[in-house]
Amino acid sequence: MKIGLVLEGGAMRGMFTAGVLDVMLAENVQVDGMVTVSAGALFGVNFPSKQAGRVLRYNLKYLNDKRYMGLHSLLTTGNVVNRDFAFYELPFTLDPFDQATFAKSGIDFWVTLTNVETGEAEYVKITDAFAQMEALRATSAMPMVSKMVEIEGKKYLDGGIADSIPLQKTQALGFDKIIVVLTRPLDYRKTPSNNILFNLIYRKFPKLCKRWANRYAEYNAAVEQVIELERQGKIFVVRPNQDLHISRLEKDPHKVKAMYELGVAEGRKQIRALKAYLAQVE
Repeated sequence: MKIGLVLEGGAMRGMFTAGVLDVMLAENVQVDGMVTVSAGALFGVNFPSKQAGRVLRYNLKYLNDKRYMGLHSLLTTGNVVNRDFAFYELPFTLDPFDQATFAKSGIDFWVTLTNVETGEAEYVKITDAFAQMEALRATSAMPMVSKMVEIEGKKYLDGGIADSIPLQKTQALGFDKIIVVLTRPLDYRKTPSNNILFNLIYRKFPKLCKRWANRYAEYNAAVEQVIELERQGKIFVVRPNQDLHISRLEKDPHKVKAMYELGVAEGRKQIRALKAYLAQVE
């Protein structure tokens, strides 16, 4: 039986996901593959590497370091999350990522990118996080506050533009059981956004602009699909039971830790039911 894990993005809301994953590691929950997007990828990569606590540790340590993320980085580099520090110095040197354990995990790890020319989602399998760091950067390159990331001649932005909850990709990969970790409460739905600034900045990419305009509807449809499949018992979903009103680039360490602890609490609350779901034979 193959088990798949879907991780939604949401920038610092992804601390909830980090908490859930740390519980899954502690409880030795095994998966065969992960399909992730944006912060779900950046934080989720620590699951195959078995580095419980790492996401909380480095975020609390560097949250208010101007080298990490924020206005200083945006004004000086063009990226609100600093490329050199966050994606290279931190995982390579300051709080090393365990690539060896990641490679030995046997977990197929996919990240979701948005191709700015086509407006479509593309999925990249990560086998070496260090060698493929630009793909991890691309999946989390938030529009309007990040430069496009070029990989093999193609330009990409945040995968959440084209596929915020990559459940259908996970289904297409043929998993028998699917766990979905969301970062929004059950009642959350997106509303249409003002597209004027986005359309101005990305006017040379009309398919991207069209995708952005429809993003709210596609997201809401994905949420409804998740709810229906959950109702049918075909997937298992873990989501926050409340909205902590944490910003995408939250700088308050207390709020960041609270979001992580909410994930830990929900993970512990759901772990018995999750194991029962995984043990069911169809």
